[in-house]
Amino acid sequence: MSDRLDPPVRTERIFTGEVIDLRVSHYARADGTEVRREVMDHPGAVVMVPVENDSVLMVRQPREAVEQRTLELPAGKLDAPGEDPLECAHRELGEEVGRQAAIWRDLGGFYTAPAILTEFIHCFLATELSPSDVAPIPEEEIEVVEWPLAELDQLIAQNNDAKTLIGLLRLRLLLASGTLET
Repeated sequence: MSDRLDPPVRTERIFTGEVIDLRVSHYARADGTEVRREVMDHPGAVVMVPVENDSVLMVRQPREAVEQRTLELPAGKLDAPGEDPLECAHRELGEEVGRQAAIWRDLGGFYTAPAILTEFIHCFLATELSPSDVAPIPEEEIEVVEWPLAELDQLIAQNNDAKTLIGLLRLRLLLASGTLET
């Protein structure tokens, strides 16, 4: 049995935006039942786990949707479906923390909310960092925060951003297995 579902039998586009599109799609189940789903289509994103000087580089930035400044791993949206995630990670690491990485490691990916959202985030470890000449985006108001790896558990315990938690937990696994030299 395949995990892939058949495409929708019909779809109505409700909204087309810069970041997401909203649609209502109807799917046929094997027993003939038809189900209606509201779906947000998203081109995907990347999250980077940049490690430098026994610290992980975090970003504090305003998140208007939740009306607060959040402490997150640097991340960014793919410019379009099909954009190479590693190329996007290179760009976003420069824009968000002003660094470039000599070594990149793919830490896998994940869906953020597969019941309603198509967004898939690719997670990368970035090490051997050096300054980047990529200019930050002023409207993002990003503050770079160096968080000591020795206090990683505290960061995980107090964080509430899903992509950050997944990236930090994957970093913790690398540290515990001894497969990350710091």
